[in-house]
Amino acid sequence: MPEQPAHDEPRKPQPAHRPLAGLLVVTLEQAVAAPLCTRHLADFGARVIKIEPPGRGDFTRDYDDVVKGLAAHFVWVARGKESLTLDLKSASGNALLHQLLAGADVLVSNLGPGAVERLGLGADVLAERYPRLITATISGYGTGGTLDHKRAYDLLAQAEAGSCAITGWPGQPAKPGIPIADVGTAMYAFSSILTALYDRERTGRGAAIAVSMFDTVAEFMGYALNHARHTGYDQAPNGLSAPAVAPYGAYPTSDGQTVVLGTTNDAEWQRLAGTMLGRPELAADPRFARNADRIAHRAELDAEITAWCTARPLVDVQAAADAAGIGNARYNTPTEVVDHPHLAKRGRWRDVDSPVGPLPVLLPPPVVAGWEPVLGAVPGLGAHTDRILAELGLSAERIDELRRHAVV
Repeated sequence: MPEQPAHDEPRKPQPAHRPLAGLLVVTLEQAVAAPLCTRHLADFGARVIKIEPPGRGDFTRDYDDVVKGLAAHFVWVARGKESLTLDLKSASGNALLHQLLAGADVLVSNLGPGAVERLGLGADVLAERYPRLITATISGYGTGGTLDHKRAYDLLAQAEAGSCAITGWPGQPAKPGIPIADVGTAMYAFSSILTALYDRERTGRGAAIAVSMFDTVAEFMGYALNHARHTGYDQAPNGLSAPAVAPYGAYPTSDGQTVVLGTTNDAEWQRLAGTMLGRPELAADPRFARNADRIAHRAELDAEITAWCTARPLVDVQAAADAAGIGNARYNTPTEVVDHPHLAKRGRWRDVDSPVGPLPVLLPPPVVAGWEPVLGAVPGLGAHTDRILAELGLSAERIDELRRHAVV
């Protein structure tokens, strides 16, 4: 048998496999939720045409200029797409969009409340006109409720759906640093689109998908909502810990580092106390016998673990945890993760093209044997307008005319 590579060897780039090749995705997107969804479709080989307002483009382009003049958010979510500038409020621009949709498989949008309907692009209208088209509409709050009319951004959806109340410390709520409303909604839209494509293979019909940021965060709040519904009270947030489990949290070490230790059951607690800490009397202490007991006495338990950790450097704490079979991690900042040896050794960074030259990006999380993500370029505003319109049959003279009238 040929020698198998070690699991920790870096993956060598292979020729890009495009499982979604031939799929045309048109997207009316801004910010993060819809763009991240369509970026994943592009990573798997779909052709994604991003429609942007002429002259200004997706406002995410201007959030900052820290990536060699480009915005960090935009570089993250825009790669692999073609940028077509089009004024959809103009009759000519709207007509050109419909020419695209006539050959498209998927339309993704996350415009403000009512915007797609005002453009004549409501899901019911499109379903009648393009029966095979899959539409994915991302909104803040969905339809049929009391908040339909409101704009929503990641922070607003998280605040409304409760995730900020379970983050931080009592009296000091915080928004989770990762935009979970945006990211979670993107992934639900992505998976729903793939499901709809599979269904279309059997039925020949498209689908109208609607995903809201509020519903996404509410789903992610599953444990907290169940606990609140069935106990009648809100658990207090407790920083780098978990209200449902103890011990589970961050502890300082003697060399100024922070170790994060986690247990999820009584057996792990017995190993942490008896084997890792070398404290069989703690393992036998009735105050800490069951998880509910340990939660009730979290402060005393954390004090014991803190005292042990602060007497040792991080490397010794983690070695002892590993030997005892206790989950552990080093608390890292973003600048430390950029240089994380685990990412480097596994070859998780790649370069992509952009208007400012090659830029490093992380590979998408799924690792599929025999597939290499496409990782297309970050597009300049309107960089593909002429080519796309020419594909639709427009002459160079007609494209110039549209440009003079600010339609493209």
